[in-house]
Amino acid sequence: MQIGVVYPQTELAPDPATIRAYVGGVENLGFRHLLAYDHVLGADPVAYPGWDGPYDVDTTFHEPFVMFGFLAAVTNLELVTGIIIAPQRQTALIAKQAAEVDILTNGRFRLGVGIGWNQVEYASLGQDFRTRGRRQEEQIGLLRRLWTERTVDHDGEFDHISGAGIAPLPVQRPIPIWMGGASKAAFRRIGRLADGWFPMTAPGERLDQARALISDGAADAGRDPGSISMEGRIGAGKEVARHAEKWQEAGASHLTVDTMRAGYEGVNGHLKALEQAAKTLDLLL
Repeated sequence: MQIGVVYPQTELAPDPATIRAYVGGVENLGFRHLLAYDHVLGADPVAYPGWDGPYDVDTTFHEPFVMFGFLAAVTNLELVTGIIIAPQRQTALIAKQAAEVDILTNGRFRLGVGIGWNQVEYASLGQDFRTRGRRQEEQIGLLRRLWTERTVDHDGEFDHISGAGIAPLPVQRPIPIWMGGASKAAFRRIGRLADGWFPMTAPGERLDQARALISDGAADAGRDPGSISMEGRIGAGKEVARHAEKWQEAGASHLTVDTMRAGYEGVNGHLKALEQAAKTLDLLL
């Protein structure tokens, strides 16, 4: 398995020196990729009584494409969005930004997309929360065309392009698209469309059920389900070796170590936890 880390952006200071120090430490420990996920806006609980989302207006999130443009100059890690909430963004702009990151990293980029859960964010960005699944499905096909064709004509339900394209095209044509999701519809969509997926459950019965639905979706699209890669996620605690072994037995091609929500403080605290995980997983060079 290729092993990487989740950037703990909600727990680190939001400045360039912190980003550089953390990412440099991760690369020195032998990890192979860095994953960051996306929220453009956070809801103010005062304005939304009863708000129970996992993030709010005070939770810090870097914008992944801009952050990755910075990181492309300072690291050789593969950069991964896990995930970008695609339906609340303009499709052509996603294609352009992703292509730029792919160029700046010389092809070390994976675009993870999902549909999200935050209705406040969708409304604030002028997009329809109710149609997000259908919109994402259309977006994926259009993204791949924009990354591989000089000029595109597309007249869909949500996007309309007439005789236009992006330049320069990315290094990877197309850029790999990975998907998140936890519903039956999402699993079937992954089977139909994704190059890889990010499970939101550990190996076991629920993962097996999800994979069965993904296989059904792949069969419907005439695809080989074995061609769809899988990235597991584990914490950096004492059970890191056992959990990693379970993901390896489940057939994961990638694994990400997450140090958030475990009480680690600052860059040094997170890197110390990752150093122990790297030793346990034999990652040190």
